[in-house]
Amino acid sequence: MPAVTPLEAEYRDWLVTRLSGYLRRPENDINVCIPFSEYGMDSVAALSLFGDIEDAFGLYLEPTVAWDYPTIEALARFLVRAGSDGAL
Repeated sequence: MPAVTPLEAEYRDWLVTRLSGYLRRPENDINVCIPFSEYGMDSVAALSLFGDIEDAFGLYLEPTVAWDYPTIEALARFLVRAGSDGAL
């Protein structure tokens, strides 16, 4: 598995904080490798999360990204690549 870059770690931390808030669970209960669906995150919550990502980072995500990158780990890695490409 590739090393986690500082930017990826920032995205992970941000995503953990957001997911913790949506789920009303302590951040240390959030595992970055567990799929969002196992936490009970539905499509409405995913769209809210993506709205937060757009507001915070200026990155627009298609709704299918939640299924293509179903964990914090995968989504953070995707955000690093997408941000450097300038397009999602």
